[in-house]
Amino acid sequence: MSQQASFLAIAHQKKLRCEKFLSEMDRIMPWEKFMERILPHYAEKEVGRKRKELLMMLRIYFLQKWYDLSDPGMEDAIYDRNSFQKFLGIDLLSDAVPDETTICKFRHLLEHHRLQEEFFAIVRDLLAIKGLLLTQGTIMDATIIAAPSSTKNKNGKRDPAMSSTKKGNQWYFGMKAHVGTDTKGIVHSLEATAAKVHDAAVAAELCHGREQAKFGDKAYGNKEDKKRARQDGVFYGIADKGTRHHPLSASQKKRNRKLSSVRSFVEHPFQVIKCQWKFRKVRYRGIEKNELHLFALFLCCNLYRVRRQMSA
Repeated sequence: MSQQASFLAIAHQKKLRCEKFLSEMDRIMPWEKFMERILPHYAEKEVGRKRKELLMMLRIYFLQKWYDLSDPGMEDAIYDRNSFQKFLGIDLLSDAVPDETTICKFRHLLEHHRLQEEFFAIVRDLLAIKGLLLTQGTIMDATIIAAPSSTKNKNGKRDPAMSSTKKGNQWYFGMKAHVGTDTKGIVHSLEATAAKVHDAAVAAELCHGREQAKFGDKAYGNKEDKKRARQDGVFYGIADKGTRHHPLSASQKKRNRKLSSVRSFVEHPFQVIKCQWKFRKVRYRGIEKNELHLFALFLCCNLYRVRRQMSA
């Protein structure tokens, strides 16, 4: 990467919001730790084009996550956006921009070795060391990620790894992202399944085992779990569920409202990845690749939500 500022970078003085965001994320992303995990798999090739600088490719990968860009879209955006060029340290007059094939192959390298999951663990441990990840309680929840339901494709079929589920009076086709967060909404556990899998089916995987309290909506209610929590001295913060023949009492409704003030924190990371980073529909076929995509998104979300504390 060229260290010399281009003419456009010198002439451009106004600090844009995207530049402020990229500057904040650049300061708090543990680039060195990420590169340590990649380097054993990023040896120089004996034939063909030389590999691009690792840090630049890693930054390109996360730019794709933050701005919801495909591989061709990422290549075009680097040429088009001066803020991306500054973030990557690229001068168009002297540096070659990685093409879409290079960007795609780097992503496949990360996916093949499941490095996104390792990156997520690095960030989780980093936040725990800095006291920004609370371990006293866990909030569990799941969100539906839509998938294309059309059969107008090469195979003439929908993705067999996805499934349909009904929420309220609406049917959805896709997958579910199940998360476990601390009591401030920092994600520490993640599981991805087809949409038809019940939320409670993966509840055990969302807990780290050291909780003093567990929170969740009525989908996670279970009499055996409630009894076990009382025996272990764990606060059972799962919302009560009423039925047609046994509606909730006034005290149960009051309890649910009180618990919702804590459970609401689990919605914050969903808001970031769906509304700010536009991940409302799966990008790939199958569960595994989309799960790795979610690991990358949620690790960025965790850092983004504590960026001011990290910078301080």
